Amino acid sequence: MYLVITRTFPPELGGMQNLMWGLARSLSKLNLIKVFADYHENHEEFDKSVSFSIERVSGMKLIRKYRKSYMINDYLEQNNKVQCIIADHWKSLELIKTNKKKICLIHSKEINHPKGSSLNKKVLSVLNNVDHIVANSNYTKNLAIDLGVEEKKIIIINPGIDQVSEVPEKYLNEAEEILKGKKYRIITVSRFDKRKNHEKVIMAVRNLKEIYPEIVYTCIGYGEEEEKLKKLVIELKLEEQVTFLKNIPSDLKNALISKSDIFVMPSIIYKKSVEGFGIAYVEAAQYGIPSIGGKDGGASDAIIHEKTGLICDGNKLDDIYSSIDNLFKNNKYLEYGKEAKINAKNFLWDKAIEKYKRIL
Repeated sequence: MYLVITRTFPPELGGMQNLMWGLARSLSKLNLIKVFADYHENHEEFDKSVSFSIERVSGMKLIRKYRKSYMINDYLEQNNKVQCIIADHWKSLELIKTNKKKICLIHSKEINHPKGSSLNKKVLSVLNNVDHIVANSNYTKNLAIDLGVEEKKIIIINPGIDQVSEVPEKYLNEAEEILKGKKYRIITVSRFDKRKNHEKVIMAVRNLKEIYPEIVYTCIGYGEEEEKLKKLVIELKLEEQVTFLKNIPSDLKNALISKSDIFVMPSIIYKKSVEGFGIAYVEAAQYGIPSIGGKDGGASDAIIHEKTGLICDGNKLDDIYSSIDNLFKNNKYLEYGKEAKINAKNFLWDKAIEKYKRIL
């Protein structure tokens, strides 16, 4: 039996939630599993739909942490069939007392604390006492080693994805209406925060509009930078070029991706926040859409430079501009898109879970 401990799980939305859902579902095909997850409103219907047991833990954040660890430690004492514990975060294992085999996932942002700091020492006290550490990219592995994590414990397993299904016609038609039939379509699906770098993409669109008058930029997401970005669009007179969308159906999101030409997310390091991998690049690739990612972080694990997309310096506006221009020139995005779709198959969960099986 495997025990999965996670702070992020559906029906809550997000990249980490999708990762832990895909991992739990794949593990359930190998062995009996039980998931300990944080409480989320309307979880009852979701929990009834799955084939494994989910224990939800409610309460204020700090209280929940202690309640959850108490419940897990008690469960481990009562159940000797547990062979392995798989956790989404070092904090999920911080208070767990057991000699059972432990695997901890790392993603970059949550371990990125100055070497020697109190938080760094806490991270190391957990990670250097587990059996295996799963890094989501080469970047995250190297970051962990630099911060003092034992290299011999680390294995790289990129996040898995599900095979996409065909997008219903009605959503494809709706996407076309939103895109106004224009050419040169770029898109970003992510939170609106500094790290994702929407601001410089919008500024690049302002300059690209001179060469590509029909360019459109679709931004799907929400976050603290949203109002600031909307003001920038107005200042640059890009209301006809830039569209903001949020809380839309998943099918419409996928339709908009499939109807676009380039996925653009040239992420940067902002304070301690960094893109550990970038599953959104792979999700776009499944629809034959190439990506432009930033050199800072793990995007190069998801994007093969000059084959399935481009890696640029997200700190430099000119580099973002020239990367988008490069893919539009001679319709190069079509060639890269075909390669991206082929490469995306390497990230399917049935392949990712084979790597987990080696350490389980």
